[in-house]
Amino acid sequence: MSQPDNALRDAFVARNARKASFTGSLLEARRPLIMEVKRHDGDGTDLLGGRTLAQVVAGYEAAGAPCVSVVTGRWFGGTESMLTEVAELTDLPILQKDFITRRAQVSRAKALGASAVLLTAGLLARSSLATLVDACLSVGLTPFVEVTTEAEITSVPHPEHCVIAVNNKDIKTREREPGDLGRSQRLLPAVLDTGTPCPVSASGIGAPEVAAGLLRAGYAGLLVGTTLLRTGNLDDYLSTLDAELARQGDAR
Repeated sequence: MSQPDNALRDAFVARNARKASFTGSLLEARRPLIMEVKRHDGDGTDLLGGRTLAQVVAGYEAAGAPCVSVVTGRWFGGTESMLTEVAELTDLPILQKDFITRRAQVSRAKALGASAVLLTAGLLARSSLATLVDACLSVGLTPFVEVTTEAEITSVPHPEHCVIAVNNKDIKTREREPGDLGRSQRLLPAVLDTGTPCPVSASGIGAPEVAAGLLRAGYAGLLVGTTLLRTGNLDDYLSTLDAELARQGDAR
């Protein structure tokens, strides 16, 4: 192993030894939101508004985030250095969102501080998805498998060890459309049938009332990015979510 590889390994040990399980943290959370860090939306519009990554992460920690997602894909202004920086800023489990297509990327994600990596079923052959899920599990990463159809759901190997996330948007259009939240409702039964311990609805989730409805429907977690980065007051958004969850629970 080369000196750079040794350095990455040592960095991984230091950053990950204290991190909790990604899936466990989400399942045990009072408010199971994966709060996302990304520079741009799909149209290239700035989302940080002059804030540093440290300020965004500190705000998420103060809000009780169980997990953080870091978008390193270049379409959204991301870089690997964002993952490294966020991993140094927080002990929360981190999802790396990028186009992961090779085993080497899985190992590198682990070394840079990720606890989970995005695997997009719609962009991977079934055999490639299986290879990458196995690669994740072999190094202790949670496979966060993103799906948009029932066929993609049935292609997920070892679903009992995966987070299966229904993407309400379409990565093939760089997630520029508003999103189809009905997709999460339609696909939830098929996702639950896989036996995944952690079904997630991801992207396009706006108002807290909508978020509460998805959680009440049976999703164990939500991935919310643009909405949280654009909200003027994160505490108000989360307070409304809590109140809506209580109201919907009382209505049942």
